[in-house]
Amino acid sequence: MTIGQSMLPEFDQEMQNTRKTLERCPDEKWNWKPHEKSGTLGWLAGHVGTVPEWITMTINTQELDYAPVGGPSFEPPKIANRKELLAAFDKAAAEARAALAGVSDAEIMKDWTLLAGGQKIFAMPRVACIRGMCLNHLYHHRGQLTVYFRLLGVAVPGLYGPSADEGQPGAAEAATN
Repeated sequence: MTIGQSMLPEFDQEMQNTRKTLERCPDEKWNWKPHEKSGTLGWLAGHVGTVPEWITMTINTQELDYAPVGGPSFEPPKIANRKELLAAFDKAAAEARAALAGVSDAEIMKDWTLLAGGQKIFAMPRVACIRGMCLNHLYHHRGQLTVYFRLLGVAVPGLYGPSADEGQPGAAEAATN
């Protein structure tokens, strides 16, 4: 089993949890934000939904200059509603899974570099970038999205067990015994 293949059980579970979260994004609140310094629900959901693209990019490239001198800056996909969000996420997650399943240990251990205007922001082994800059990044923003849900009265999905909104089967009975 390769390093990438060993990451697949976590990847599959977290992509299932992520999709469950994204399915609850209300179109009618797409432009809502909890604070003037916050991103909109639509922006945040789009970010969460497309982070898996970064896994594929990290595996298939050596670097990204997101603001190259004299060239166009990286532009994240513009996602206008839940239907587009789920389609983008499903595509990104499938491509990322295939990339993880197929990458060799030698390739996943090679450095990947992030640049801005030709200046190195960081370089680290691809596996560390996938873990820290992709997966952990996704989990962080997915958590933020669930806070948006709480503020909007949208039922928060249970991700690692039941949420306060989904309850736990048998909990009421156990409390009375």
